[in-house]
Amino acid sequence: IGRLVIGQNGILSTPAVSCIIRKIKAAGGIILTASHSPGGPGGEFGVKFEVANGGPAPDTVSDKIYQISKTLEEYAICPDLRVDLSRLGRQEFDLENKFKPFRVEIVDSVDIYLNLLRSIFDFNAIRNLLTGPNQIKIRIDAMNGVMGPYVRRILCDELGAPANSAINCIPLEDFGGQPPDPNLTYATALLEAMRGGEYGFGAAFDADGDRYMILGQNGFFVNASDSLAIIAANLSCIPYFCQMGVRGFGRSMPTSTALDKVAKVMKVPVYETPAGWRYFSNLMDSGRCSLCGEESFGTGSDHLREKDGLWAVLVWLSILAARKQSVEEIVRDHWAKFGRHYYCRFDYEALEPRTAYFIMRDLEALITDKSFSHQQFAVGNNIYSVERTDSFEYIDPVDGTVTKRQGLRIIFSDASRLIFRMSASSHVRATLRIYAESYEKDPSQHNKEPQAVLSPLIAIALKISQIHERTGRKGPTVIT
Repeated sequence: IGRLVIGQNGILSTPAVSCIIRKIKAAGGIILTASHSPGGPGGEFGVKFEVANGGPAPDTVSDKIYQISKTLEEYAICPDLRVDLSRLGRQEFDLENKFKPFRVEIVDSVDIYLNLLRSIFDFNAIRNLLTGPNQIKIRIDAMNGVMGPYVRRILCDELGAPANSAINCIPLEDFGGQPPDPNLTYATALLEAMRGGEYGFGAAFDADGDRYMILGQNGFFVNASDSLAIIAANLSCIPYFCQMGVRGFGRSMPTSTALDKVAKVMKVPVYETPAGWRYFSNLMDSGRCSLCGEESFGTGSDHLREKDGLWAVLVWLSILAARKQSVEEIVRDHWAKFGRHYYCRFDYEALEPRTAYFIMRDLEALITDKSFSHQQFAVGNNIYSVERTDSFEYIDPVDGTVTKRQGLRIIFSDASRLIFRMSASSHVRATLRIYAESYEKDPSQHNKEPQAVLSPLIAIALKISQIHERTGRKGPTVIT
C-alpha cells in the first residue's frame, strides 16, 4: 500500500468511506468500528474491509483473506510513523521500501460525501421545508458516534436546521456510555423529546452512520420495514431516481414483505437475500437493484454500496417536502393503500453458543419434518395453518453463489411469517432472533399495537422453540 486516505481526526461514516473508495477508485477500505455496539476500552471493536466497489467484502474475499492469514510468515511495520490526523492535506514519509514516498492524505470527513448528496436530492426543497414559512421542526440524535460532523454540516449549515436541532453530536469513544443503536430501546432521549409534540420529525443514527430510525410528531414510530416500503413508493420525490429510473428492489429475508406489495404495483422485481449488505452489492453492480434495505434500520440505494442513514433521512425529508403531510399521515396513507404489515423482532442476546446452536438444530429438524407441514395452531380465537417451511437458501442471480442455512422460516396460509435466525455477536456469546409478521389489509384494523396483534404468533414461536425453557430466560433482551 503506497497511499492512505483518512478522514480528519480519524472520523468517517461508513457511507462516506464507500463514497470515497468509489470517488478515488481506491483498492479498498478499512473501517474500524463498534457499529451499534457499546464502545470504549471494555466494549466492542470491529474491523471491516470494503472492496473496490465500496461495499462490504463478499464471502469469497473474506475466505481468501482468512486462507492467506494462515500462511503469513512475516509483516513489516513502521513503529515511528507519526501522522497528524487533524491537519488536512498530504503528508509524505520515506519508509525505505518500494513506495517512495509513502503518502497519507487527510481529507475533510464530510466534503466528498456531501457533494454526492447534492447530486441526488433537491436541497432547495429540503431547505424550504426546514426554513420556509411552513417549516417543520426537526430533532436529530447522532448518539455520540461519527455522525455529529455530518449532521451539523449538512442538516444545520447546508440545509438550515437550527443548531439546537442536533443533539449528542460530539463523537465519543464510548458513545457516552450508551449503545448507539437507533431503536426505541436505546434512543430514549430522542423518543422523549418527540413525545412532547414540539418536533414534527426526528431521527437517530448508529455509531458509524449506516443505520437510522425515524420518528414522527408525538413519538410516532416508523418501523424499518415500513420505512423501506414507503421510500420505495415515493422514489419519484427524489431527482436521482427520476433520472436513473428504478430497476428493482432488494430486502433481506427477515425484513417484512411490505416492500413486495409496493414492487408488485410498480411492476419491478424484488430480490430476497440473506441478512448482510454484501449480498446487495452484486445486484446493484449488475444493474438489477436500485433500492434495498434490512429490518435492522439499514436502507440504501445504488448511489453507494453501503447502507446510508443520512441518505435515508434526506429521502424522508424530501417526501415530507413534496407531499406536505406529516410523518404519521404518510405512513397511514401507505397502510391504507398497501395494507399494514405488523412486525416485531425479539432478540435473545448473550446466549451460550452451544445452547443457541442446539435450539436451532432441533427447531430445524422439527419444522422441516413432513408431519409439520399443514399443521394447525390454535391460539385464542386465531387458527394458523402452516403453508410451507424451510431453511433459507440464497442463490445469487449474478454469479450463482449458493448461501445456505440463513434462517428458519414458517409461512402460514394467511401470509403470516415466523423466522428464527442466529446472529453471532462474538465468539463468546450468540444472539437468537425471532421475527414475527402478520398482514392486515382492512384499514379499520390498522390502529392496533403490533405486539398485541403478533402475540399469538409469538406464543407459537415460544412453544415450538422452547427457548425460555432451554435458556432459563423469561423473555427477550431487546424488542424492536
